[in-house]
Amino acid sequence: MKKRKEAKKIVFKSEKEVPLMPMSVGSFLFNKTGVWRNIRPVIDPTNCIQCGICWKFCPDVAIYIEDEFPMIDYEYCKGCGLCAEECPSKCIVMVEEEK
Repeated sequence: MKKRKEAKKIVFKSEKEVPLMPMSVGSFLFNKTGVWRNIRPVIDPTNCIQCGICWKFCPDVAIYIEDEFPMIDYEYCKGCGLCAEECPSKCIVMVEEEK
């Protein structure tokens, strides 16, 4: 799996430092949101046509390309299923998360 750079947690010293509107103030790499999912995508590389559509549509940037094939970083994947829905070769299937 691809190693991601470390992210720092942003801590405000007082409520006066908090932005007035919702906005991203730091790296989403700090928030590993993969524990939210109950289904996860699984890629069958033998049917993958390497089009990159799954990477393009992933709202969580949980898909990256390694050796020209898509890979899923399950620490960040929320299991929304957009990658599987948009895949033209249907090589991505959603499976129930194992506990």
